[in-house]
Amino acid sequence: MEIAIGTTNKAKIQSVQAIVNQYFEKVTFTYFKAPSQVSNQPITTEETRLGAINRAKNTSIATGAMLSFGLEGGVTEIDGDMYVCNWGALTLADGTTFTAAGAQIILPEEIAQEIRAGKELGPLMERYTQRLDIRQGAGAVGIFTQGIVTRQTMFEHIVALLVGQYLFTLARK
Repeated sequence: MEIAIGTTNKAKIQSVQAIVNQYFEKVTFTYFKAPSQVSNQPITTEETRLGAINRAKNTSIATGAMLSFGLEGGVTEIDGDMYVCNWGALTLADGTTFTAAGAQIILPEEIAQEIRAGKELGPLMERYTQRLDIRQGAGAVGIFTQGIVTRQTMFEHIVALLVGQYLFTLARK
C-alpha cells in the first residue's frame, strides 16, 4: 500500500508511520513537501484545519497514493487565551477526505503576544528554549508539558482518528 505524507517534518512523519504500521502491512511511504496554502502561522482553528486539508489533497494529487496525510499545527484564541491547535486530514485516491483535531494547550502570554505581533511559533520556541528544531521534535506541546506529550504523540492521536475513520468506512462497504 502506497501512503504519502505531505511533509518533510520529522515529528509529523514519525507520527504517521507509528500509527499506520500498527494497522497496515506492506506499506511504502512517500514524503512530499505539500503546500498548505495558508499562512506560515495559522492563527485560527479554521485556518489550521484548512491547511491540513490542503496538504492532504495536494499530496494526493502530486503522488497518486492510496492514502495521503496532511498535518497542520496552528494557534487559536479562546476567551483571550491563545492555544496551540492541531489538525489532520486524510485524502483517499478517490478524493474522499477525513479530518480530525488534536489536543490543545494554552501558550504563555509572552509567547501569545509575539504571535499576535506576527511572529511564528516555531522560531519563537527556539528562542524561548535556546534549542534548534523544536518543531521537528518535542514541539511547543512537549516543552509546555515537560515532555509528557510531544508533538509526535499529539499528532499520533490525530492520525489514529483519521485511520479509524477510514477503517470504519471500509467496514461499512
